[in-house]
Amino acid sequence: MTNHLQAINGLLELVHSEGNAFQQGRLPSHVDSLEHFREIVPFTTKQELADDREANAPFGSNLTFPLDHYTRYCQTSGTSGQPLPWIDTPESWQSMLDCWKQVHAAAGLTSPSERIFFAFSFGPFLGFWTAYEAATQLGFLAIPGGGMRSEARLQMMRRFEVTALCGTPTYCLRLGNLAQEIGLTFPHLKALLVAGEPGGSLPEVRARLTQLWGDHIRICDHHGLTETGPVTHQDPDHPGRLIVMEDAFHAEVLDPDTHEEVANGQTGELVLTTLKRTACPLFRYRTGDLVRKLRTTQLILDGGILGRLDDMVLVRGVNVYPSAIERVVRRFDDIGEYRVLQTSQNNMVELKLEVEAATNSHVANALQEAFWDQFQLRIPVETVELGTLPEQEFKAKRWVKV
Repeated sequence: MTNHLQAINGLLELVHSEGNAFQQGRLPSHVDSLEHFREIVPFTTKQELADDREANAPFGSNLTFPLDHYTRYCQTSGTSGQPLPWIDTPESWQSMLDCWKQVHAAAGLTSPSERIFFAFSFGPFLGFWTAYEAATQLGFLAIPGGGMRSEARLQMMRRFEVTALCGTPTYCLRLGNLAQEIGLTFPHLKALLVAGEPGGSLPEVRARLTQLWGDHIRICDHHGLTETGPVTHQDPDHPGRLIVMEDAFHAEVLDPDTHEEVANGQTGELVLTTLKRTACPLFRYRTGDLVRKLRTTQLILDGGILGRLDDMVLVRGVNVYPSAIERVVRRFDDIGEYRVLQTSQNNMVELKLEVEAATNSHVANALQEAFWDQFQLRIPVETVELGTLPEQEFKAKRWVKV
């Protein structure tokens, strides 16, 4: 494992010597220990990054090198605020490709004969480009699926004997349902690489994906952020657990209120320091991801990403996360897409679900009972016809405030 204290001090020296304007005023030039690091180095928040980009448009001041050293552009998805532009030098970009190679390896993709289909639209989405380029460096045949309808993507996967599919859990569910509807099978497919949503580590979602694609298919979760790059890959021996790539990150799991490190088995916010992405480094970045810490010889996130701190809603005194709603919904095989309508009445949050289902009242009643058993909340459920709700291809945006 990387010597984190040595790596952090090297990064501190770099940002001071090269004149990173964003970091210089915030950081010491040296720390004596990791405890000293945690005591003296402040957190970095997404709002601070957004404010910096507004004040120093368009790329902000968190740039370690002169602008003409930067060759790659991407941006955040905008799921929590305006999209933020992000640029990288070739060296920092390569550091993220090296992380993605670990993701591929954890998914069992090691042979040059691999053929990976990327079910994403082209755009400034870091996850697609880094996954794609890492695959080509490994000698895999990387097949882009941008700008195509779902059925055309399936036909291409079948024609070119794809061995792995890369997409969000939601879209892999959509493709699996459609493949069954039109009678397509994929004898060469052996792995689904899913990310962008918590579903890849949820047992209910994994079970549904396995049911659609086959028992022999490996469901391989992983996660990352535009601000940091790829962060975790699935534990090959324990599905539902994510391993933090600590050669590239110094990670902390902190109580969101006290900011103290949580004990093994406890939940907290994942806080990251990038060790190798030196072009736009982050120190103690508050990701907003809620995780359960399991420290062995590695840092493991037990259950994957449990939710986001800013996504939690309080419904009649009960904390409800979107991932918890999805876990219940995915117990029902005959539910297609769904949507959560969030309203506020007399300063109290209320939820209602719309679900696509071939049947009507039976599914609605059963789901309402399941919500009561899980949350002790009465959450109304309305069924709508299949195909009524918007299809989700990228990060699913199922929660709608009305």
